[in-house]
Amino acid sequence: MEKKIGVIQGDASSPEIVAQALRVLHVIEEKFDHHFTYENIDMGGAAIDKYGEPLPDHELKKCLACDSVLLGAIGGPKWEGLPGELRPEKGLLKLRSGMGLYANNRPATLWPQLSDASPLKDSIVKNGIDFVVVRELIGGVYFGEHKTYVEDGERKALDTMPYSEHEIERIGRIGFEMARKRKKKLCLVDKANVLDTSRLWRAVMQTLKNEYPDVEYSQMFVDNCAMQICKDPSQFDVIVTENMFGDILSDEASMITGSIGMIPSSSLGEGTRGLYEPIHGSAPDIAGQDKINPIACILSAAMMLRYSFDMEQEAEAIERAVNTVLDQGYRTADIFSEGCVEIGCSEMGSRICEAIQTSK
Repeated sequence: MEKKIGVIQGDASSPEIVAQALRVLHVIEEKFDHHFTYENIDMGGAAIDKYGEPLPDHELKKCLACDSVLLGAIGGPKWEGLPGELRPEKGLLKLRSGMGLYANNRPATLWPQLSDASPLKDSIVKNGIDFVVVRELIGGVYFGEHKTYVEDGERKALDTMPYSEHEIERIGRIGFEMARKRKKKLCLVDKANVLDTSRLWRAVMQTLKNEYPDVEYSQMFVDNCAMQICKDPSQFDVIVTENMFGDILSDEASMITGSIGMIPSSSLGEGTRGLYEPIHGSAPDIAGQDKINPIACILSAAMMLRYSFDMEQEAEAIERAVNTVLDQGYRTADIFSEGCVEIGCSEMGSRICEAIQTSK
């Protein structure tokens, strides 16, 4: 099978992890007789340095011409003093909007080999952590009106949080369909005791749930959910929520699994083209030191194979290889524990590639 993959190297340490993910994809090509072509795309700080803006239209067009896009991570101290519209993060928002990616799916899974790395008590961890946060991605407060103005002699600021029925229904449907393939449980997270937008979310989801009688449906306020993720994460299967709440809760969920360096994500819309990226940042403090953990980026590539290319066998081969290497006791610095062998980014990539090649 032939596929064209857009590659955004990203900033700081990101090119190091993308390089390992590409090595893994090359092994998959050879082992399963596929042919991938790669289109390098500038976004974030790299695009600012080269073009003066975080995502020029011509780079976005490259993304739209690909079957899917693999992204490292963007940003760093070098660009923090720029005006808001020129910061690297604006490129990411433009990319999501331009590709029509309205659903961010972020798994929170505790690998059994890393159970000691979780900050939660053993009595909580033993019940398991395996849920997905389905976050609406191109609506809400991040895309509403933002303004600062002067009134009665003092500065005031306003941010709006718009949502429409169709935006809620399409993300809700993705959540229900995902729950059907998992443990058949879905929890809507909102702030309906305060926000009109949340009350609209509840109304739409209450109607939609009638199409999925086999899925257990519940609702929870976001502040309670934040506590419950720490108290009893095993109660969750699929969490569906709006953009800002999802941004916060998915970061919290990633930390209870032991390391943010282990968590991949996918962003999808209509059709199969998606954006796949690790959830961690660009780690400028360790750039060029071969210390960053590439596993989240490698697992993001596996998600791309599964959800965009319908290559389930290939995705499972990558995930089994990661499991094998962890079983062998190899760890990067962020997940290292006593009794294990600490290795760098490139060696972790090499060992995962070897595990794929030698597996049956």
